[in-house]
Amino acid sequence: MDNKGKGIVCLVASAFGFAVMAACVRLCDDFGGSVSSFQKSFFRNVVAFSLALAVYLRDHGLRRPPGPVPGRAWTLLLLRSALGTVGIFANFYALGHIPIAEGQTLNKTAPFFTVLFASLFLKERAGWQSLGPLLLAFAGVLLIAKPGFAGEAAFPLAMGLLGGMAAGAAYAALRALGRMAAGLPSAFVILFFSAFSCLASVPFLLHRPDPMTGAQVAILFGAGAGAALGQFGVTLAYRYAAPKDIAVFDYASVLFAAAFGLALFGQVSDLASVAGFALILLAALRMRRGPAPRQ
Repeated sequence: MDNKGKGIVCLVASAFGFAVMAACVRLCDDFGGSVSSFQKSFFRNVVAFSLALAVYLRDHGLRRPPGPVPGRAWTLLLLRSALGTVGIFANFYALGHIPIAEGQTLNKTAPFFTVLFASLFLKERAGWQSLGPLLLAFAGVLLIAKPGFAGEAAFPLAMGLLGGMAAGAAYAALRALGRMAAGLPSAFVILFFSAFSCLASVPFLLHRPDPMTGAQVAILFGAGAGAALGQFGVTLAYRYAAPKDIAVFDYASVLFAAAFGLALFGQVSDLASVAGFALILLAALRMRRGPAPRQ
């Protein structure tokens, strides 16, 4: 399998993990009182931190990351962590106030922003061979969720869009980090990000902690496990391949979310949604048939 194929596999696995996370975040409030997006983020990141720490200690012990780490790589780690944290806060807020389909739709603007930022700052120019399938896939997403920016839902929808933008910028930073410090272990990148996000959540938890039931704690641990899979997958994916070559496969999470919506919430897809799924699959096939990037 070439690097593009490996990137696709990793990104599809990541999409599944993030769909599990979104479903758990949506389920959480159904088993007790309302829980803030900051508190959900904290539990999500504690689990991801623990898993990443276990993997890192297994592979490297208590040693520092192997090989030299350029100073700019630490800057990129901080930038990726800050942008990713903003994306999580915004996305969790949106998922708590609008239907899960609309929240996932707006979060799936991330591939567009990833390609945009990679083109602007990393000089990875994207032609119509890459942009065409992205536009086709996004049209499918719009058919599925049919979002609208009006009334009381306007602010949550705007937060969902902010989450997608921040996530896209964070993924572009991951791509830059992979090019600059290829030897930096993925577990360390996720460990750093998860620790940053946990610490960023603490002031909000101390200000107003929300009581939780045992079921809610278990569900949020499930969200953390899904997030860990998502983080490992996306971190590896953008090390293997450029965003313009594989970003469209991030839309697989929409298909996974639709399956979870049917199984957990009894959400039945209408004709427009079925057409949207078909467009997403068509876009993925067109992207995969394109020539692999030079290694």
